[in-house]
Amino acid sequence: MRVAFVTNYESSDLRAWSGSMYGMYSALQRTGIDLKTIDALSDPFAPLFKAKRVIKNVVFNKNYLRDREPATLRWYARQVETKLKQLNSDVILSAGTIPIAYLRTTKPLVFWADATFGGMINYYPEFTNLCDETLRNGQRMEQAALSNCRLAIYSSEWAAKTAKDNYEVDEDKIKVVPYGANINNDLRADEIERIIERRTSNIRKLLFVGIDWHRKGGDKALCVTSMLNQNGLDAELHVVGCDPPSPYPSFVKTHGYLSKSNPAHTELLTSLYKTSDFFILPSKAECAAVAVAEANAFGLPALTTNVGGMNSVVRNGTNGQTFDPLSFVEKCVRYIMQTLSSRGDLYRALCVSSFEEYSNRLNWDSAVKSVLDLMESEGLSRL
Repeated sequence: MRVAFVTNYESSDLRAWSGSMYGMYSALQRTGIDLKTIDALSDPFAPLFKAKRVIKNVVFNKNYLRDREPATLRWYARQVETKLKQLNSDVILSAGTIPIAYLRTTKPLVFWADATFGGMINYYPEFTNLCDETLRNGQRMEQAALSNCRLAIYSSEWAAKTAKDNYEVDEDKIKVVPYGANINNDLRADEIERIIERRTSNIRKLLFVGIDWHRKGGDKALCVTSMLNQNGLDAELHVVGCDPPSPYPSFVKTHGYLSKSNPAHTELLTSLYKTSDFFILPSKAECAAVAVAEANAFGLPALTTNVGGMNSVVRNGTNGQTFDPLSFVEKCVRYIMQTLSSRGDLYRALCVSSFEEYSNRLNWDSAVKSVLDLMESEGLSRL
């Protein structure tokens, strides 16, 4: 199969999409397909639209998204069109809709995204209180991408549903394939067993990973840890990516931002995944939650809210548990206490099945294979 992989980011950038861009790109390379990359698209209008954003924010008190500007989108499309003429690809695979929304091509077009514009409106903070211009541009862009594509692949059932609910689209072209873990992990099942055994200790550790303390529900993670201590279970909350508002209790241990491009940071993050008892992410809003997949890669079960794309990543009783946001703290505390009080059998089984979910489903190699299989089943490649 000859695939042109399109992204407006640098495909080898470990930071793009919190590492998902690099994970997707690297997995595509490992498949052995004939892969050509069209990436790092330029945006000459950026300075102009940055100024426009300031005006919208200051004068009109509205949020403005320059990456939904038709001029930028058409410039991206022209760059892709020019480079496609130099390639002999069977199919175009785009990471998201932005670089290909207004692409003109006779080649079959597939995109793989974690959300739709319509689904993000008033969901994430940066998509709240949008100006009319951005709302209009964003909706037109998303509809154009859906109308032009042969397959619209989303990372969750939630994202897929927002496509069906907000746009005119043939539902047969909509598919769901969760993203993989943005972490290198070649651990074997026997090594995971030893990691699980070493977790038995007097102090139970909850691991919270996220840059946005508020949106990721850090306050609820803190409340859960506090209640565990009040109920007689010594517990610590280890926080990566951000700092809780000060002052915070002594049972909160902060590790700051850990970059996966820094070997020392990667070593510390790996150690936290191995030595923690639960991964906790009570997000108020979430699209893909690839950090859950990363936790599962070390046999670490995830405790999350059932918002956004979470239910497509966390399968209750298999690789963790989701809870309603309104009752998260109480039910999560009860779940932890019950799981850990079963002489270790229930907890061990949960850890083992968490690793199996990563191995079978929540890694980039499996995810990319599923996408390529979908493309082949639709006859989008030379077989």
